[in-house]
Amino acid sequence: MRATTTTAIWAASLLLAAAAEAQAPQSVRVISPIFGQLVSFAMPSNFTVVFENTKGGHYIREAVLQGETPERWTQMITVTGEKGMTLTPGASPQMFASTIAGGFKSACPDSFAARPLGEKTFGRFEGFVAVIGCGRIDSGPTRHSETALLITLKGATDYYTIQWAERGPESDDPQVNDVSWDARLRDLGPIDLCPIMPGEAAPYPSCVNRS
Repeated sequence: MRATTTTAIWAASLLLAAAAEAQAPQSVRVISPIFGQLVSFAMPSNFTVVFENTKGGHYIREAVLQGETPERWTQMITVTGEKGMTLTPGASPQMFASTIAGGFKSACPDSFAARPLGEKTFGRFEGFVAVIGCGRIDSGPTRHSETALLITLKGATDYYTIQWAERGPESDDPQVNDVSWDARLRDLGPIDLCPIMPGEAAPYPSCVNRS
C-alpha cells in the first residue's frame, strides 16, 4: 500500500511538472536591424510590440504582455539603440548603465536601489548588467514600484540596451535582490549582435545560425 501511494505521488508530481511546463510561455528569437547591427535575443512569446520609433540617432521599441498597453502594463521589454555612441569619449557599457540608472534615480530619489551584476560578454561584445528599481514612482496611472533588469551592450559603432521592467505595488524597498531577475537574464539569452549582411532579409539566417 505504501509503495502504491509513493508511485501515485510520483506520477502526480510528473503531471504537475508537465502542466507547469506546458503553461510556461515559450520564447521566440527576435532579430532586428538597429543602426549598424542586428540585435538578437530571446523574448517570451506572451509579449507583443506596442511601440517603435526612430528619431535621429535614437531608436526605441517597447513590448508588453498581451492585453496590456503602453500606458497600463505590468511588464515591459524595451530595446534601444544609440547611433555612433562608441565614438563618445569615455563611453563604456558600465558608464552607459550608470547614466540610465541616474535618470531612474531622479524619478525616485528616496526609494531608489540598484544591484550591479557586473561586466558580461555577449558574443564577442562587451556589456554590463544591473538591476535598478524605484520603490515609489508617480509615472503611469497610479503610484507604483518599478524595477528593471538593465543590459547595456557596446556594438561595433553603436550602443544598445535591453531592459525588462516590472511594475508592482509601491514599497519602501524595490525588489532588486529578487532571484527572478537572474532568471530573466538567462531567459533573454543568448544575447548577441550580428553584422548586417547585404541583401539579407528577415529572418536573418546568418544571425540565426550564429546563435
